[in-house]
Amino acid sequence: MTFTPKLLNDVLDAVRDPATGAPHLGDAKFENATFTGTAEFIGARFTGWARFDQAEFPGGAVFMGAVFGSNARFGQVTFEGGGDFTGTTFEDQLSFGEAIFKYWARFDQATFNGEIADFGKATFMGEAHFRGAQFTSSGNCTWHFDQAKFETARAFGPLACSGRLSLDHVEFAAPVTVEAAAERMSCVGTRFDGPATLRVSYAEVDLSEAVLSHPVTVVSNARHRGPLPTDLASRAETTASVLSLLRVDAALLVLTDVDLRRCTFSGAHHLDQLRLEGECLFDAPPKGVRWGLRPARWTRRQVLAEEHHWRAQAGRVAAREGWTPHSQGSDYRPPGPAALVVVYRQLRKAFEDGKNEPGAADFYYGEMEMRRRDRRRDGRGTTRTERWLLHMYWALSGYGLRASRAFCWLTVMTAATVLTLMLWGLPNGDPKPLVTGTQANVGHKVALVIDTPDPALNSSIADRFSWKRAEKAVRVVVNSTVFRSSGQNLTTWGTYIEMVSRLLGALLLALAVLAIRGRVKR
Repeated sequence: MTFTPKLLNDVLDAVRDPATGAPHLGDAKFENATFTGTAEFIGARFTGWARFDQAEFPGGAVFMGAVFGSNARFGQVTFEGGGDFTGTTFEDQLSFGEAIFKYWARFDQATFNGEIADFGKATFMGEAHFRGAQFTSSGNCTWHFDQAKFETARAFGPLACSGRLSLDHVEFAAPVTVEAAAERMSCVGTRFDGPATLRVSYAEVDLSEAVLSHPVTVVSNARHRGPLPTDLASRAETTASVLSLLRVDAALLVLTDVDLRRCTFSGAHHLDQLRLEGECLFDAPPKGVRWGLRPARWTRRQVLAEEHHWRAQAGRVAAREGWTPHSQGSDYRPPGPAALVVVYRQLRKAFEDGKNEPGAADFYYGEMEMRRRDRRRDGRGTTRTERWLLHMYWALSGYGLRASRAFCWLTVMTAATVLTLMLWGLPNGDPKPLVTGTQANVGHKVALVIDTPDPALNSSIADRFSWKRAEKAVRVVVNSTVFRSSGQNLTTWGTYIEMVSRLLGALLLALAVLAIRGRVKR
């Protein structure tokens, strides 16, 4: 059926409320209708369902301030002119599936109160305005734009959704800035054919399989410019989080001020070229002391979510305490140490390229931890000898990153050396030179031999512990460790003890200096 502007006005006048002047329609069926000129439904009240499936609006349509009290369907509608839904309220489910907006589409200040608002496979050839639009329905509601195409949109939002905002497989053919606040935001398979900026508040963002042809920046937006649903406005924390980068080319991705504590990086490409700016949050190991056969405390560092998942399901029960298990279904298998070595190494390179050496140190620690835990028996894992060396490197200095550990070992080594010198290294006293020779007649030449006896130690064990011997042992250890050989008279055992002390002391000092440099280098 064809509706001319006059015919449409006659229809609306027949149901117009005398008090408000707004048309009140019950169930409205305009399927396959053609509206010549501009179809105006300004302020209309649709108390029943409204069906405009496959309708055509050659001159555009204006639904400013309209209220749809029940299901509204605009499937496969073609808007040759503009489609103006400014301030429109949709109280129930809404569908613009496969709709075509050939000019502009305006949903500024629109309100969606149903469980589903479907714009799937819609095509926006002109500008698409959703400034101040909000999806206020509580519970498990979804705002779908799946497989929609935005050909010229420069700005998308600011919009807000109290549930899930789905941009799965959406194609942005031009540069765009998306500003959104939501509980969850899905960009699975979304295609960005131009530079894009995603300014996100509150939401958990899934970027799995997103196609980035140009640089894309994800920014945690602290202040959303549009109105917010009540459940979002009541939340104090606005930081957005990224959940997955599966099969994403990270070379063109920039993450700024986002929460990465639950983000899975495995499967992403070119992670070494990922740019992390601002304050990006990573997870940490469990706090407190782990009790078991070997009481220990986890080293404080930045940890990937995948390491949490792997440690929570591998090893002894005591080793799993405090680590967060995955929540991605029974089919999910967390990557093992071999895969995590690569992820940690690439992220370390990304931090180093960003001139953040202290940040890169934590990812180097994680890389070495995964190498130490790689126990594959197929010949491709870390060999037993290499694991033994890594265990020693970890125990002595935390892979050259924990100065406190190296200084503790240096203190222990110094104390042990002092003790062993007091027991076996220091003689009873300094040996006295001894002169020997043959008595000769007056006028004859005399040959004398001056010799120093070997240092002797024959005192009792109790006599070897004295303040004087302790002070001398400390002086010997400090001189041999920090400066040079002490030059003291020592027993044979004492000489070997001093040699070992010089070797270990220099090694531990070097590890401590290396750890300090790793934390302060810029």
